[in-house]
Amino acid sequence: MTTSADGPKPALSLFDTVAIVVGIVIGAGIFRLPSLVAANLVDEGAIVASWVAGGAISLIGALCFAELATAFPSPGGEYHFLTRAYGRTCGFMFGWARMTVVQTGSIAMLAFVYGDYAVELLPLGAHGAAAHAALAVAALTALNIAGLRQSKAVQNFLAAATVLGLAAVIVAGIAVAGSAATPALAAPAAAKPVGPAAIGLAMVFVLLTYGGWNETAYLSAEVKDGKRNIVRALVLGLMLITMIYVAVNVVYVEALGAAAVAGSRAVAYDLMAAAVGPAGAIFVTILVMVVVLASINVTVITGARTNFALGRDFPLFGFLARWSGARDTPVRALLLQGAIALALVALGTLDRSGVETAIDYMAPVFWLFFTLVGISLFVLRRRDPHADRPFRVPFYPLTPAIFCLASAALLWSSLRYTGIGALAGIGVLALGLPLLFVALGRAPDSRGERS
Repeated sequence: MTTSADGPKPALSLFDTVAIVVGIVIGAGIFRLPSLVAANLVDEGAIVASWVAGGAISLIGALCFAELATAFPSPGGEYHFLTRAYGRTCGFMFGWARMTVVQTGSIAMLAFVYGDYAVELLPLGAHGAAAHAALAVAALTALNIAGLRQSKAVQNFLAAATVLGLAAVIVAGIAVAGSAATPALAAPAAAKPVGPAAIGLAMVFVLLTYGGWNETAYLSAEVKDGKRNIVRALVLGLMLITMIYVAVNVVYVEALGAAAVAGSRAVAYDLMAAAVGPAGAIFVTILVMVVVLASINVTVITGARTNFALGRDFPLFGFLARWSGARDTPVRALLLQGAIALALVALGTLDRSGVETAIDYMAPVFWLFFTLVGISLFVLRRRDPHADRPFRVPFYPLTPAIFCLASAALLWSSLRYTGIGALAGIGVLALGLPLLFVALGRAPDSRGERS
């Protein structure tokens, strides 16, 4: 295997990077979570406003990440920021969490969503969904091992298909809005008053649907003219996503009504069925498969970069620090990540009670480190005041403070309202502590401040 001593090199254009942002953010959530948002907010105006607010909060967070990514570009992304701000202990625990909980858990969860829809078109027996999920993980891991050029080409195609597919849903919603063809769907059992708790819970679902833009930080060392294009990609990507999400939810509530949206378990399916009949079911099934494959592919790309950075800084995982210069990708990191994700898919066949448990498993760990990354902006401003910062987040310190408070609130919610899955995720994170002591003993005396 040919390796590059310098590691990754700029190979992603602005279009490639925007496609990655769109691909990882627009996932299966937009086909399910709007119903949960509507069930909490009831009022059509409040529903649409929540999606506008979610885009604004996400953009604030993206601006914070843009400053960190352009000042400290690294394939380690958040791992690199945390290590610089808090030291190797925090960096190692984050890398361990990404490897065993957050990223691999996300890949497995998304793969099962893909499998649930794929079996509608091609049943593969009693464990058909798991078989499709495993095939998706294996195929996309193999695609990324083949090279960044191949994986980004597929990503660009999937991102374009995602945007066009959702545009078709919007057009269908406009066509059916106000018509007598609107289906009679079950409304919620009782309308709930819209109080702070309902608004807060609705925003958890909204921001979960917007989640994933932070993964762009892991590609900061691979973006051409990264000092400008990282910011551009995040802003352009989130503006496009916000417009799509707001438009989709406007047509949901206009075509079906807020009560019907709240009572639906497959709101896009119901909308397309009203617009074009049974053919809408096939269309939505294919669209969801495309959207989820795009999300899995980006998650595979960015997750392997963290494993590479962890191996580069800690000899205990040094076998992961091999970068294929010919392929522009960390092959060994991809193989390990794929193996863990496939193991989680195998475990998932034992308990198909769902995606909710997987979200519980990942959420507290994710929001813990997300909050710490937000705080690291303050730490690094103070610690490295003279570092070259091609982009500075506007309205500092107010902007990052809003982001940190929002992340901390979601951390609290994930700990307070999630079930046993959250304890499992925290338990797996704790298993990294014994490895930490070994790793620190074998690692060089460095804060990992590679640029």
